[in-house]
Amino acid sequence: MAAAKCDSNPTDGTWRKSTVCGLNGLRPLSASLGVPLHLNPRPVSASSRLLRLLPLSAGRFASLRFRPKNMFQHIFQFESELQNSSQEAASSSPSLSPTVSEKLERYGSSALSGVEHLSLIIGKEDLALALVRHFGSIKALSRASIQQLLQFLPRRKAETLVAALSMSTIAESEHALSNVFDSPESVYKACSDMKLLNQEVLRVVLLDTRQRLITMIDVSKGGLNESLAHPRDIFRPVISFSAHSFILVHNHPSGDASPSEADLRLTRRISEAARILQIQLLDHVIIGQPINGRQGYFSFKESGALG
Repeated sequence: MAAAKCDSNPTDGTWRKSTVCGLNGLRPLSASLGVPLHLNPRPVSASSRLLRLLPLSAGRFASLRFRPKNMFQHIFQFESELQNSSQEAASSSPSLSPTVSEKLERYGSSALSGVEHLSLIIGKEDLALALVRHFGSIKALSRASIQQLLQFLPRRKAETLVAALSMSTIAESEHALSNVFDSPESVYKACSDMKLLNQEVLRVVLLDTRQRLITMIDVSKGGLNESLAHPRDIFRPVISFSAHSFILVHNHPSGDASPSEADLRLTRRISEAARILQIQLLDHVIIGQPINGRQGYFSFKESGALG
């Protein structure tokens, strides 16, 4: 520490501050106390010194006294609070707005938008919005393949998203599978998973004498032409499971459930073969999407195309 330089004034016998004087620019203690310091001071007793120092402890400088123990306690407490706050910030998701979680907790899932539901699944609101914009809608996103999603998400996230978007459909079809298959609507609900498929699939629904489900088997994928949907492939599981009756089901990935000429030809051919084998073909149902207020399926039996 540099030595402090102070000048003396011979006229009044006190010390005055020069450019650098005392510690931290403070005047000498005697000057601050208002006690003149003579060049040739007389001896002062110890009791007099003590009396002169008493104003320090009781005056405005009393706040400068620090207890080392208390000071260290304050420092450690401050460091502990910083550490706790940083841990809380790290544990919370930096990209997911807390208002989405709060809305879910306070008002339930019905209060959330589709993008907000999606952000809870993948953890990032901006990414959820980007996915919806890219695919066009939540419905289109629900039909995306793993390969398509891997362009935007890591594999684990993509698998989680596919599973989450399929759960409501699985729950709906699971309930319908325990019911009697006595209407096209019951078939549509039981096969609602086919709404999410991005290629045509032909499915055979095998029923017992009470029209309850034995099992469902996908017999072809890719399209309903004679090479992919041959009658022998359709009747093989029917005979193997000793089904009393069966229902043909296939999907239209476009969402339009209107039958094509290939659909009509296949239905007539399978109906004639079932009559020869004395096995009941109850219906042929096409699975689509509800469009412009129309139902999301087409029934050949309801339309009269199946005798």
